[in-house]
Amino acid sequence: MNTEHERRLTVRLDGEPIYDIVLTETFSGLGEELKKLGCEKKKLCIVTDSNVAAIYLEEIKKVASDCCRAVTSYVFPAGEENKNLDTVRGVYEHLIENKFDRKDYLIALGGGVVGDLCGFTAATYLRGVGFIQIPTTLLSQVDSSIGGKTGVDFDAYKNMVGAFHMPKLVYTNVSVLKSLPEEQFSNGMGEVIKHGLIRDKAYFEWILENLDTIMERKPEVLRPLVEGSNLIKREVVEIDPTEQNERATLNFGHTLGHAVEKLMDFKLLHGHCVALGTLAAMNLCAKRGLVSEIDVERYRLSMERCHMPMKISGLSAKDIIAATKNDKKMEAGVIKFILLDQLGHAYIDRTVTDEEMEQALSSIM
Repeated sequence: MNTEHERRLTVRLDGEPIYDIVLTETFSGLGEELKKLGCEKKKLCIVTDSNVAAIYLEEIKKVASDCCRAVTSYVFPAGEENKNLDTVRGVYEHLIENKFDRKDYLIALGGGVVGDLCGFTAATYLRGVGFIQIPTTLLSQVDSSIGGKTGVDFDAYKNMVGAFHMPKLVYTNVSVLKSLPEEQFSNGMGEVIKHGLIRDKAYFEWILENLDTIMERKPEVLRPLVEGSNLIKREVVEIDPTEQNERATLNFGHTLGHAVEKLMDFKLLHGHCVALGTLAAMNLCAKRGLVSEIDVERYRLSMERCHMPMKISGLSAKDIIAATKNDKKMEAGVIKFILLDQLGHAYIDRTVTDEEMEQALSSIM
């Protein structure tokens, strides 16, 4: 039952319910959700990183221990550089040593790195075990925890090894956002604003109208903020669960953003790279006459108000464009570039030239 402090969104595929997204302001309801999944007879492994473990691991372990057969944890060093197959191997070894079977569950407790890595481990251990997302950053709450995209980086290639594996539950406690470092909250806003641009102009306008309150992280706006993005992500995932067509529109800003992220050796946060890629893409759209210069300026100002980096240095446009050619979104040698034909509507375009990308990049260099 929904309470005043809880919202429940159900993700469906082909009309059938697959999992719930529980939006709440406390971890107190987690035990009840685990019981609904039959966890009394299951073992749980909480996979998290060293930063998150120090804050939330013991609390989650206590809640889970009260309603599960056994609870273990695997903690790996925080950082994108550890989102790789070596870390996955460590989780495999832990699961094997603790005799986890196909009916047991993993819990991804943390941000996008933890969620992606834990989800990929769950997808591949014993050909697939269940997992639960407990996202603790704005970026993971609005984006990476929903939709079942999992993966790890391979050398310098982001998310090059992965699988689609839907979670059994996404349990989102928005109150954790109040203690998130400002840079990480700003990082998440890169994806939040993008959601409005590609799918819901009214949501985009609501974000701009409430941006000061959002950046102050006032309780009354945190849940509507996360819920607004969740509704958009759910809608796109339900239409296209394995990114054959419509779901690719979620990659607005990612083609150039991922290239920047890789060339910066992941020293620039993902959401900030997406925002920079989005600003470049908005400028490209304006040059094609698809959006107005006023639209571009409003977006640029929203980046400033969210304390995002506005420029990149130390890279050349030619290197960034070359890096896009290695992106996993390439299809038969052609980049699937996402553009807007108006605020609130994105589409896939396969005609963007290197010259257009170079011109667009000049706005962020």
